[in-house]
Amino acid sequence: MDLSKIKPAKGSTATNKRVGRGQGSGWGGTSTRGHKGAKSRSGYSRKVGFEGGQMPLQRVVPKSGFKNLKRVEYKAINIDVLQQISENMNLTVIDLQSLVQAGVISKNDKVKILGNGTLTAKLTVKAHAFSKSAKEAIEKVEGTTEIL
Repeated sequence: MDLSKIKPAKGSTATNKRVGRGQGSGWGGTSTRGHKGAKSRSGYSRKVGFEGGQMPLQRVVPKSGFKNLKRVEYKAINIDVLQQISENMNLTVIDLQSLVQAGVISKNDKVKILGNGTLTAKLTVKAHAFSKSAKEAIEKVEGTTEIL
């Protein structure tokens, strides 16, 4: 065994294809790039969305609709979910912290309480918004609602 005799395994290395070194090499002339066109030239890099000079799709398809920049996105929670949380965590006051602990929302969500389901527990609910039916259902069982 001698360090000077170590070679890589047969077939594991390959020499680079040297193109553009004359006709005798077999890769002269066009240097394996085909004939003419942007791809055969030096400095070519494909632009994102380029379709060979055809009008690109992002310019053909028009913009549509309206995006309201002042829209407020709420996380909707039904009162039956509040009932489950109050039973499982033994709570009478449900606010954002208790909803985060229950894993229903993340800490930066705005919450709207909706009236789907039934509520039997007397709860104090604090949220950013309430539907009319949810507010009625909470007040029907002598609970209170508080808008944040």
